[in-house]
Amino acid sequence: MNLTTGYPYWLINSGLQANYPKLEQSVKTDVAIIGGGISGALTAYYLVNAGLNCIVVDARTVGLGSTCASTSLLQYELDKPLCELANQIGLQTAVRSYRMCSESIDTLQSISQKIKFTPFEKQKSLFFAAYKKDKKLIEKEFLIRKKSGFQVQLLGEKEIQQQFGFSSPAAILSEQGATTDAYMFTHALLKASIKKGLQVFDRTVISGIEYKKTGVKLITEKGHIITANKIVNASGYEITEFLEKKIVNLHSTYALASEHIQSPMPVWKDKTLLWNTADPYLYMRLTTDNRIIIGGRDEDFYSPGKRDKLIKKKSALLKNDFSKLFPATELIPEFCWTGTFGSTKDALPYIGTYAKTPHTYYALGFGGNGITFSVIAAEIICDMITGKKNKDALLYSFNR
Repeated sequence: MNLTTGYPYWLINSGLQANYPKLEQSVKTDVAIIGGGISGALTAYYLVNAGLNCIVVDARTVGLGSTCASTSLLQYELDKPLCELANQIGLQTAVRSYRMCSESIDTLQSISQKIKFTPFEKQKSLFFAAYKKDKKLIEKEFLIRKKSGFQVQLLGEKEIQQQFGFSSPAAILSEQGATTDAYMFTHALLKASIKKGLQVFDRTVISGIEYKKTGVKLITEKGHIITANKIVNASGYEITEFLEKKIVNLHSTYALASEHIQSPMPVWKDKTLLWNTADPYLYMRLTTDNRIIIGGRDEDFYSPGKRDKLIKKKSALLKNDFSKLFPATELIPEFCWTGTFGSTKDALPYIGTYAKTPHTYYALGFGGNGITFSVIAAEIICDMITGKKNKDALLYSFNR
């Protein structure tokens, strides 16, 4: 599946970071990880640090799928507000899912420090009402988050204008959030894991899998065989083409990165992440080189062709969305792109085993929390493979 089109800022800014070989011979390993994006890289990091021999294999050049299209906002808030999720799956379970995403941000910060990856910044997050009618949602969401122990403040229209320079009826200011560069983080994780024995092969297509009693065989397009005890499938949205069970609805999202802002910057306190209650929601962040990244304007995914034709139109709409909030700041788009993402019925990822594919674990971080979900997946799958019990595994199972 063609997951991205256009000029993602991270790829243009950083270029191709590493040369990984193609697989040119048959090999054996403890765990074969399919997918070399952020999910595969984090899973590999956990597994090699647990003492397992691992191979990562990707059909593309590493990082050029959904990872390079990510806007790399890290939030604990799911695509579904906590007050709505609690009605759907129960308050305790909903709060736990939010809490795990919050803990994942701290985990990502800790990992970035361990591997000396510097493009990681903790930041606050502002969830603001897009319309007057959404004020009640903001107030209800604030109460349930506050009662559940999250560090949040409820801001009124005057406070939002003073602190952030735009008008909104109400907003929740969360202490927990961060920004990073998922593309560079992926390469940094793989580099650190290679030092501990990880093997990475890209431009290597897996054309078949044979499930045996004691393990699996992955057959490449060139006829080479990877013999493994276990598989971790971290191929993301492309897995929807192979699973019999429909678990996700695919969408197209659009994003742009501005030129360096030279006109007066908006009053944007502490580089806070901004996102709103619209459906689909608008989201934006600042970069370290003084650009604004803004995304949203999602559409149902039908085909790469239809998705890609909308880039110009959607970029103009995103620019207009920004101008409505900050009319004094001139935003000139420099890089525009689109990517495919998925949403599940409860905004949660699918992690763990699937009955029809033995010896196989899935790390499918669907939704806007793909990076934090990837941490959760890596932790759960590492526990499963090493024989440890994980109390949260059922929350994300295929049987929920």
